[in-house]
Amino acid sequence: MDKIEILIIGRNKEIAATVERLVNTNPSWSGTCVNEDHEAIAIFQTKKFDIVLLGGGIEESSDVQLRTFFLNYNPTIIIIQHYGGGSGLLSNEILEALEKRDRS
Repeated sequence: MDKIEILIIGRNKEIAATVERLVNTNPSWSGTCVNEDHEAIAIFQTKKFDIVLLGGGIEESSDVQLRTFFLNYNPTIIIIQHYGGGSGLLSNEILEALEKRDRS
């Protein structure tokens, strides 16, 4: 079974790296972390992602531009807004999004 590819975008490098580490503890998931919009757009165009995880600290204008780009590029992409709250919440957010996708 292929791993679920997750693009993690976060402004705080340490927090984003922690989220990436937590995502990668699940053997079914593979997380890739970036901190800047241009990095996110560039990697999204070169690698297939199942989920985009938007971390806290992303300005509203960037959030709108990123969501618009991702959905225009791949209308089936799952976008999750993650504000923190620990590994349990993160896992639940991802699992809920995947279950919702699978029911569709």
